Amino acid sequence: MRVVVKIGTSSICGDDGLLMDDRVQHLAGQMAWACQNGYELIVVSSGAVGAGIGRTGRHPHDLIEKQALAAIGQARLMQAYQRHLPDIAVAQILLTRADLEHEERRGNSSNTIKRLLAWGALPVVNENDTVAHEEIRIGDNDTLAARVAELVQADLLILLSDVDGLYTEDPRTAPHAEHISRVRWVTQEMLAQNSGARGPWGTGGVHTKLQAAAMAQKSGIPTVLADSQTLGVLQHLLQGEPLRATYFLSQPEA
Repeated sequence: MRVVVKIGTSSICGDDGLLMDDRVQHLAGQMAWACQNGYELIVVSSGAVGAGIGRTGRHPHDLIEKQALAAIGQARLMQAYQRHLPDIAVAQILLTRADLEHEERRGNSSNTIKRLLAWGALPVVNENDTVAHEEIRIGDNDTLAARVAELVQADLLILLSDVDGLYTEDPRTAPHAEHISRVRWVTQEMLAQNSGARGPWGTGGVHTKLQAAAMAQKSGIPTVLADSQTLGVLQHLLQGEPLRATYFLSQPEA
């Protein structure tokens, strides 16, 4: 089973945006379990900018500074994953939109990731922020994860965040908001209703997660939105055990 797991900034960084080693360790242990149990895992990980802030003490004031911090932080992020995955070869994959859209480069990207999986390595994917200007940016890691899932013909896309799924309203401001456990098809109405809130450090929000799920649905790939802090979240999802999350079905709208 081939699975793309997107790890959001809030899943491995604190409220101050800094990388938290214990959160990386929590998720890395589950990645190791998945790899050791025959799952082909590709991770799309946020957190590079936060790791760069932690290393330099600087906060970005413009796009260039954000890209520079990402360049510093990407190395620290990969070191953190490798440190907590000592028995697995962690491979860094940096992509731009051209790598996913240009036919030859798309083929090269796909072949590289699939060969790494055949070798039992763990590809950790991120956007190549140091060279991606506005015209060629993918934009956010939810979208990147959906594009990668399509690229490698994944069987499942898992979006790990700081929420346990989709709600009828924002649960932070609406205490009576109802949890939505299953979505058959992402509609334009759903996208419009969830076009606002996002975290202070991430580039996305519920809106980008819905967009990613819609992209995956059109490629026949089911998606799950779940809370990264749930104990054993990956094991529960991969083994089909009950878990409070939102499940987006893979079949297109009838």
